[in-house]
Amino acid sequence: MAVWDTKISWSFMLALAGVVGVSVNYSDDICAVKGSTVTLLCTFTPYESVTQNGRQVLVEIVRVRWCQNHLICHGTTPSVYDSDSENNAPRYKYLGDKKGNCTLQIADVQKEDEATFRFRMEANNNAAHYTGHSGVNVTVSDGAQMIINSSVTETEVRAGENVTLYCTAPCTFHQLEVTWFKDDHALSEPGPALQLGPVTAEDSGNYTCGLRNNAGTRSLPYSLHVEAEQEQEGTNSDTINKMLVVRLVLFTLYTVLIITVAFTVIKRMCLQESSRKLENVMAQPPH
Repeated sequence: MAVWDTKISWSFMLALAGVVGVSVNYSDDICAVKGSTVTLLCTFTPYESVTQNGRQVLVEIVRVRWCQNHLICHGTTPSVYDSDSENNAPRYKYLGDKKGNCTLQIADVQKEDEATFRFRMEANNNAAHYTGHSGVNVTVSDGAQMIINSSVTETEVRAGENVTLYCTAPCTFHQLEVTWFKDDHALSEPGPALQLGPVTAEDSGNYTCGLRNNAGTRSLPYSLHVEAEQEQEGTNSDTINKMLVVRLVLFTLYTVLIITVAFTVIKRMCLQESSRKLENVMAQPPH
């Protein structure tokens, strides 16, 4: 009896050695705007080995899958991505491998993507198959309006400055594929950040942005006014002229003050001299 217990315990420990560390780690739940692109970050740790006929056998991951709303994602369960299939929908791109990265990218998010996505790894031994049950919950928002933020606090900037406009969504910030517009004319610059600079007067205008595949997400206009260099020179000239006028007025007042003080002093000295002469004359005895 003791010998049987020992064998069972030893077999259990060998089996446990192959299970330790097996896991699938997902990113947080995601809220995505319809038409955007999102990335479901994912890492996994596979079985290293399984017990077979009383000994440990190394295993290798040979197949990876992503499914919607299925707890196990096995057998004939429909997959959004299957490494063994050549008919995967192009919107779902597997960015991972069979070693430890299971990241999935979903392009042009649609309402049917509102689901729980789960990853499954399958090995060359059935005992080493594993599915991450927690999954990633994706919520899809339809028609959310984009928002433009700026790297500068003022909508009026000086020529020569650098300005960056950011196209963001209230629901997601994952790799937005947007189209920028200036005065309702589409711009060629891709991506959620529009770099402007050094800006000139020609960059003045109303900017809007929206998801490339969803016209209903067009943002409210962001008005940008770039102060022309001539306007700046004119402003500088006006400032210089005002300073000259102030200096001239101050110089004139200072000159008048000096002249007034000098005149007063000279006049007082003359009066004092006249008084002394008169005193001397009166002090002399008559002949």
